[in-house]
Amino acid sequence: MSLAERILQGDIRAAARLMRDIDDGFGSAVEELKTLYPHTGNAYIIGITGPPGAGKSTLVDQVTAAYRSRGKRVGIVAIDPTSPFTGGAILGDRIRMNRHASDEGVFIRSLATRGHLGGLSHSTGDVVNVMDAMGMDVVIIETVGVGQDEIDIVRMAHTTVVVMVPGLGDDIQAIKAGILEIGDLFVVNKADRPDADRTVRELAVMLEMNSYREGAWRPKVLKTEAQKNLGIEEMVNEVEAHREHLFGTGEIRRIIEEKHAKQFLDNLRDRLFAEVYGHIHINGRFRKILDDIVERRRDPYSAVEEIIAEHLGRD
Repeated sequence: MSLAERILQGDIRAAARLMRDIDDGFGSAVEELKTLYPHTGNAYIIGITGPPGAGKSTLVDQVTAAYRSRGKRVGIVAIDPTSPFTGGAILGDRIRMNRHASDEGVFIRSLATRGHLGGLSHSTGDVVNVMDAMGMDVVIIETVGVGQDEIDIVRMAHTTVVVMVPGLGDDIQAIKAGILEIGDLFVVNKADRPDADRTVRELAVMLEMNSYREGAWRPKVLKTEAQKNLGIEEMVNEVEAHREHLFGTGEIRRIIEEKHAKQFLDNLRDRLFAEVYGHIHINGRFRKILDDIVERRRDPYSAVEEIIAEHLGRD
């Protein structure tokens, strides 16, 4: 049987193998994903984002436990910084979630960013689809924690949770131009720290300054202490309230369309680049073009236009 067929029959090892192949960019993984795709679309995707040090991994661990207590199967995609030595993920997140390792209702996969910006790994969407096809009810994506660049998550998750923590100085001021627009729920973690209430108030005031159309979702600001498992149930309840809002208003359709549009365009761009670059690299054209550009015999803009024109007219 193929990996996809084994995954659909509940083979966890086959799922892990396919996720590895996806992350390594193996072409064979595409055929497996084609088989799995009709079996996706059932998982609810939650994005957990925010600056480094906000306690996102501990929060994900507690949220996972909360969903498991409700009988839900949970997949976790933990986006880690890339190791400068191996190019792989630095598995700190998986270690912090170790108590779920023996739980058959939880599947954890760490992915390295490998230079991909936006807080996610390039293969995140495909890995989420595998977890979806595995029958996970909820898939939680924890972004790498690079701050204001983490806008990709809003195009992949149904509910985006922005995690903040008191005591990071000008953190609120620094993120207000970007992060405040993407959050469906804001969580001030480590709320036992001084200035937690002030952080909550500042966030609430800034959110009030946003303009909302009638009937639109208005994000709340909650306090949690993930280490002590405080505020987690309230957070999960608010995520579920947002889910009900999306399905009740039909807004879920727009989010799903944006998610698939991004995935389609990303795949299209990657395939076109790989085909065009592979063609000129193999036949030696790339080296000749580069030499011409370096010696100013040709400008890079005309070279690109020429290659595109040739490629599009080749068939």
